[in-house]
Amino acid sequence: MKNTSKLTDSNLRQFTGSENCYRHPINRQMLFTDGAKFVADEAGAYWLIDAIALAQRFEKSVSAEEFQVWDLKVREDRTASLICGDGNDNIVYTQHIEYTDFPLDTIRLFFENNVLYLPSER
Repeated sequence: MKNTSKLTDSNLRQFTGSENCYRHPINRQMLFTDGAKFVADEAGAYWLIDAIALAQRFEKSVSAEEFQVWDLKVREDRTASLICGDGNDNIVYTQHIEYTDFPLDTIRLFFENNVLYLPSER
């Protein structure tokens, strides 16, 4: 199992900007920051970035939103919900995750101008 000890709320808040942007391999219009990459690397969670990238391409309710708030909420039984909101407490998309070993109970990412990033990177 991957060592996820670096994935803590405290470490995530240390990302206050990004020197690099990485192009998503499936949705080439989407970029993600150093902070989002850190989450994917440390938690083995490229599936999370993939889910958000695919929603941008195939979910009209998602792509219609200029600013998006993405919340992953992991339950005790290791199922999860990936929820996209518009930043005004309106849910525009929800995806059920059958199983995840994501190490945090919840994580929030923002998507704006085709870039996925941590809230602290705004």
